[in-house]
Amino acid sequence: MNQNLEQDRLAKQWSNEENWYKWGPYLSERQWGTVREDYSAEGEAWDSFPHDHARMRVYRWGEDGLAGISDETQTLCFALSLWNGKDPYLKERMFGLSNEQGNHGEDVKELYYYLDNTPTHSHMRMLYKYPQAAFPYEQLVEENANRSPHDPEFELLDTGIFKDRAYFDVEVSYAKKDTQDILIRIVVHNRGGQEATLHLLPTLWFRNRWAFHIEDEKPVIERLNDQQLRASHQRLGTYHFTFD
Repeated sequence: MNQNLEQDRLAKQWSNEENWYKWGPYLSERQWGTVREDYSAEGEAWDSFPHDHARMRVYRWGEDGLAGISDETQTLCFALSLWNGKDPYLKERMFGLSNEQGNHGEDVKELYYYLDNTPTHSHMRMLYKYPQAAFPYEQLVEENANRSPHDPEFELLDTGIFKDRAYFDVEVSYAKKDTQDILIRIVVHNRGGQEATLHLLPTLWFRNRWAFHIEDEKPVIERLNDQQLRASHQRLGTYHFTFD
């Protein structure tokens, strides 16, 4: 990273000359089970919006995704969807245990690493490790339920899912050419000794505010050709998503 360039970006941000903070890693890894999405009468956030509901329900106050970014209002979002061909559904967000399920309380059961991020988010990099076998959702819930607060937590590594290095390293990098022009690079490595298939689905979407009448006009994402989409929003403006 060129520190002089980053200092220049920060100076323009602080003087309100350019908004380098408009896009960044603002997309949550987990929106389900949070107090923001709790619509229960008793204030039971975990029970009213568990992980199993996340792929089927609309969020009101935020969005979540894997290794994703969004604008500062979390209106237009980008993240990864992965499928190893064995999971019962797409891997679109972090899985974890609720406060009652975890023997030490709330706990994310994934392997992911934030590798780099500049102050203006001009460069961001994240690594996610995705098993090639079916993700052990039920095993993680059941084993932790059988443990007391005095026992260690049962983690993803303890399931043996990464035995023989049968997993994918999914590395996602973002680099800003300017405040609005962002390059995205996704590199996948098969760390195992056997050939394996990964379905990689880069996903662009608008947070659904129109269902709650927060915004009057429904935004549009349309296909222009085989290599470009156009995303139009009455407040955010128009963006183009171009890919190889």
